[in-house]
Amino acid sequence: MADQQAVPVGVPLGKPLQETAVQEFAADFRGEIIRRGDDGYDAARAVFNAMFDRYPALIACCTGVADVIAAVNFARENELVVAVRGGGHSVPGYGVCDGGIVIDLSPMKGIRVDPDARTVLAQAGVMWGEFDRETQVFGLAVTGGRVTHTGISGLTLGSGSGWLERKYGLTCDNLISADVVTADGRFLRASEAENEDLFWGLRGGGGNFGIVTSFKYRLHPVGPILLGGMLLYSFSRAGEILRFWRGYMETAPDELGGAAAFLTAPPAPFVPEHMKGQIVVGLIVCYAGPPEEGEEWVRPFKELGPEVDLVQPMPYTVIQTLLDPGSPPGRNNYWKAENLYGLGDEAINTIVTHAAGMTSPFTHAVIQPMGRAINRVGEDETALGGRDAAYALHALSMWENPAESDTHIAWTREFLEALEPFSTPGISLNFTSDQSEDKLKASFGSGKYERLVALKNEYDPTNLFRLNQNIKPTANGTARG
Repeated sequence: MADQQAVPVGVPLGKPLQETAVQEFAADFRGEIIRRGDDGYDAARAVFNAMFDRYPALIACCTGVADVIAAVNFARENELVVAVRGGGHSVPGYGVCDGGIVIDLSPMKGIRVDPDARTVLAQAGVMWGEFDRETQVFGLAVTGGRVTHTGISGLTLGSGSGWLERKYGLTCDNLISADVVTADGRFLRASEAENEDLFWGLRGGGGNFGIVTSFKYRLHPVGPILLGGMLLYSFSRAGEILRFWRGYMETAPDELGGAAAFLTAPPAPFVPEHMKGQIVVGLIVCYAGPPEEGEEWVRPFKELGPEVDLVQPMPYTVIQTLLDPGSPPGRNNYWKAENLYGLGDEAINTIVTHAAGMTSPFTHAVIQPMGRAINRVGEDETALGGRDAAYALHALSMWENPAESDTHIAWTREFLEALEPFSTPGISLNFTSDQSEDKLKASFGSGKYERLVALKNEYDPTNLFRLNQNIKPTANGTARG
């Protein structure tokens, strides 16, 4: 079976929960409390990654800040394991736990756009599809997830990658402020002017320091119509396509976002018969500027002679849905990701060799061009590291039959191990199933990691919030986990 450290399957149970305590909690809780055996329990505990089948004692569906504070205080006082759920998309399954409490933020859907100030205030239960729908009414957007049913919370706190990142930076780079409930039940606002140390840690440090109940973002003029879509090429041309794409993206404007990808061509009407079910090379395009200008920049990709050309002017909200069909909830997922310092010919050959052996038709290997607005933010300005990376590679293994897990996990690990000579530290931990302490320290670097530990000591010294990319505290107290 798979390595249990790399693929966590459960968490320690807290102390037994007393019925009187639950009744007292429920009396002051405005939202719904779901318990095992209740209608809707199985649906409420399900998360994106089917590898995690956990049974919490309580699911507290919060309607606002007061509910979140009440749930945090209840969990702390009763020594419960805490899982915090936004969109439930955490690939290590952090949005659910065994025997403890899930503090479920998904009912918190408030969104308020200020089109004049180009800002938006969004509550923690919002999904990216919901977020984009509201901001695009005003022709505004911020870098967001590439799958619409991803929650804004976990993505933002871990980094926030999306098609607009070369032009407008990562999601966390556009965060203006965050409202936070800490482990002791305090409500704080973090920004560059208030609780600045906490604000630094929230931008890349994950959910270690409290539960963010709302986020305020800076917005940018985007769309509503952009040039976007995908081009598919035969796998036999993989090396040629990647070498051209590498050189072209290094000189293309910031507006040209997208990725190169290896995937199995679906049995769709637009796919030629000889490509269906075959591993192919895809170039994904999103031009964050006028579509007619984008046509000129995308033309060289079309001149390469793709067998499928789906690139055309379309609403930004549609571009945001392009990967949805390939990333449905309920499949087994094991992901590995690394930053790459470059994409030389040897690295390309290694990628092509391993992509040829993909073990599941649902798996994707995605290469993202980094740099530009991402590395214009100073390395020390946020907790997130790796801003000097030229590319990021994500090997996203997905499959349906649990009996096949070892095969797909082994392929993913072997792929990323082969890329170690070309890797550089700092990958966002949102995109990897490897959440070991060594991985954390390598991703943040020793200086940032020590600063994050100091923040953990201040805001969560007992490690109440430990189902995350966990920074373990060293302060006095009864640290858990």
